[in-house]
Amino acid sequence: MATKIKIKNIPTGYQSIISNGKHTIVGDEPVNVKGTDLGMTPTQLVLAGISMCKVATIRNVARRKNIKIGDVDAELTQVAKRTANGSFVTEVNSAIKIEGDITDEQKAMLIKEADNCYVTRLVKGDWVINDSTELS
Repeated sequence: MATKIKIKNIPTGYQSIISNGKHTIVGDEPVNVKGTDLGMTPTQLVLAGISMCKVATIRNVARRKNIKIGDVDAELTQVAKRTANGSFVTEVNSAIKIEGDITDEQKAMLIKEADNCYVTRLVKGDWVINDSTELS
């Protein structure tokens, strides 16, 4: 099934009301670029999707393997660099903390699973982003 997101951009700053039909969040841009800073930026939303998938994967695998864990925290950073030919290379770094009385081997296995989560595989894969059409 296809994922569908609807966006309504309002005239204040760059505020966008983002909905999947059931849940709604606000996206925006910082004040220094004439936004109102009332929501995450598009780049932050992408990183949020990756990080949420990573921590949810850890939780899922731990439950399936009956590994008792507590909180799972992740921190992602992203830097985009322009190459000599004008394209961009984006580097994302991730750090994960898993609380619980688990072995180093279990932590390493859970983090490896996180690094192979669905959204990470999706982002690392080939994308075809078609040009927009007019919404009726």
